[in-house]
Amino acid sequence: MTAYRQVLAVPGMAPLLGVSLLARTAITADVMALTLYVVLGLELSYAAAGGVAAALTAGVAWGGPLLGRMIDSRGLRSVLLVTVVAQVVFWLSVPILPYSILLVASFVAGLLMVPVQAVSRQAIAAMTTAEQRRAAFALESVQGELSYIVGPAVVILGAATVSPEVVAWGVGAAILAGGVGIALVNPPMRAEDEAGATAERPPRRQWLSAKMIAALTMGFGTTTLLGGVDLAIVATLRDVGQVSWAAVVVVVFGGSSVVGGLIYGALTRPLPTWLLLGLLGLATIPAGLADDWPWLCVAVVGSGLLTAPTLGTVADAVSRLAPPGVRGEVIGLQSSAQSAGFALGSPLVGVVIDLSVPAGGFAAAGLAGLAAALTGYLLSRRSPARTAVPYRHGPADLRY
Repeated sequence: MTAYRQVLAVPGMAPLLGVSLLARTAITADVMALTLYVVLGLELSYAAAGGVAAALTAGVAWGGPLLGRMIDSRGLRSVLLVTVVAQVVFWLSVPILPYSILLVASFVAGLLMVPVQAVSRQAIAAMTTAEQRRAAFALESVQGELSYIVGPAVVILGAATVSPEVVAWGVGAAILAGGVGIALVNPPMRAEDEAGATAERPPRRQWLSAKMIAALTMGFGTTTLLGGVDLAIVATLRDVGQVSWAAVVVVVFGGSSVVGGLIYGALTRPLPTWLLLGLLGLATIPAGLADDWPWLCVAVVGSGLLTAPTLGTVADAVSRLAPPGVRGEVIGLQSSAQSAGFALGSPLVGVVIDLSVPAGGFAAAGLAGLAAALTGYLLSRRSPARTAVPYRHGPADLRY
């Protein structure tokens, strides 16, 4: 645990992780909050709720690189001011908007979502040394898993005990608090030795190399797998009449990921990203053999232990390959790739389940991960002459 103590001892790191956890928990719950409002508050169908969720997700995917580019050119606080104000206006307005306007407003809200995840990753790259970075990104991945465990559960409880309208206001208040907290911490977006590189904006062909495409592809593949696993868990338990236990399985999966992330971050030797993702895909496929919730809890532990390490190594690889002048845009592009993976995972696995059996959902999710791992491996093995020169880090640091 010495590595984690060193990371948390970095000035500003502990406050950054604390306020970003609050904001990420709220942002993780935003789709659930809107779904419950449309279904319970507006009394519309789940298909209508899915449309709002899709609009928000599409906005987030489009907005990631744009906000990252604004951070590169305008600075962090300017972007936080615009996005925090947009979120406050949106979430205060949710209970009074008719569905048609809510659909459009959700896309705009996604486009201007507070870029907490991207800011955290960019700050970690700037605040840590090469030796500290893997442990720091492991903590960031664990933070993400905790937000997925806590956020939706709190929203569901709030909608059931209070009202979906109050929950919407609560989500907006939490995003406001997190965004203001990050602005107060004001973490650096560039390392001290990169100060002179801030104004430099290399052409896209220089940094969008085969290795960068490999890292983005593996990030996309990881979240495609994870989005599919969530649906496969529900489908499997519904098939045996135990769907009410799905929340327990999801918590076990998330808890295993937290443990796996903490263990991996403390190791002295990292594994290549393609290998971690390949192992994650292989560990996912056998989960389809479980035929009740206790066995499914056991079956998802293997996948869970590999989830946070895989996400952490993707973030580490992207940050190492990104030039300082475009790091915000690149990390935003990574967030967009992973959002697109989540959006694709559920329908992809849903089609397989409809055409076969629930166990096929785990197989489809695992195979998607394996395909992305193989693609990432092949791309990352391309001739170094065709890839961009890494910034601030030597070739020995680029392990995929």
